[in-house]
Amino acid sequence: MITLPDVEDARRRLRGRVRTTPVVEVDPGAFAPAARMWLKLEQLQHTGSFKARGAFNRVLSAAETGRLPDAGVVAPSGGNAGLAVAYAAAELGAPAEVYVPETAPEVKVARLRSLGAVVVQTGTRYADALEAALKRSADTGALFCHAYDQPEICAGQGTLGLELLEQTGGEVDTVLLSVGGGGLMAGVAAAAEGRAKVVGVEPETIPTLRAALAAGHPVTVDVSGVAADSLGASRAGDIPLAVARRAGVASVLVTDDSIVEARRFLWQEYRLAVEHGTAAAVAALRSGAYTPAPEERVAIIICGANTDPSDLR
Repeated sequence: MITLPDVEDARRRLRGRVRTTPVVEVDPGAFAPAARMWLKLEQLQHTGSFKARGAFNRVLSAAETGRLPDAGVVAPSGGNAGLAVAYAAAELGAPAEVYVPETAPEVKVARLRSLGAVVVQTGTRYADALEAALKRSADTGALFCHAYDQPEICAGQGTLGLELLEQTGGEVDTVLLSVGGGGLMAGVAAAAEGRAKVVGVEPETIPTLRAALAAGHPVTVDVSGVAADSLGASRAGDIPLAVARRAGVASVLVTDDSIVEARRFLWQEYRLAVEHGTAAAVAALRSGAYTPAPEERVAIIICGANTDPSDLR
């Protein structure tokens, strides 16, 4: 479980380590009827996604308390979490080893190697990479960095929420964001609790949060679809689910077709080249899966840009 003080502590730790990414106000009519609408451009963060925040918070916290071993860090990832961990480790002079599924996009694998990480491709799902990384951490003593289910990871992601609320003058009613394992959702929900509601958007083919909320505990779901490389966790994290239940986070589902359309829309109208997983949050508005009230003020987190843009033309 994490709360606002955890997020505020992470913000102190991350000062000077991560970028304050911009927020732009856009015409809400292009997305859905709403009073006002903003895009939080977190794809401009180090390594191209919000994951740098959580990774830095995890590694810096370990370094502060003398828990960063000579063996460095090890992480499982669909791509973005590994990039963030590799970057944070390199900044602190620590070795990094990242386990990714064999299905990870080559653009992400190449970037991991360019950051100096040892990359191990194993299995076809994030769960396979997770199992292998846990074993490697146990064998070597390296600091294990979970992609979305550690307090420091979730709290670090939540610093994005604090920025967003300040940049919009606290006027946001609703924050829409894409959900995989739930680390971003947990951090933002903790940061915004009592000030704005959070709506998690998931592909119909990977409803991890929806299934967990219905069951009252994380459950394993099948993973498929166009956003599986970035939203491919097969189950929600324990910490994200606990925060979601406490903060009243809602889940809405979107189709693959609507995700593809939203991604192309972001490129054609705003020249934002983003991942399919990122586009899911926009798809909720474009497809009507989430319809704001006429007076509602909505912010959308544009959370990752590690994509091959060749199919956006």
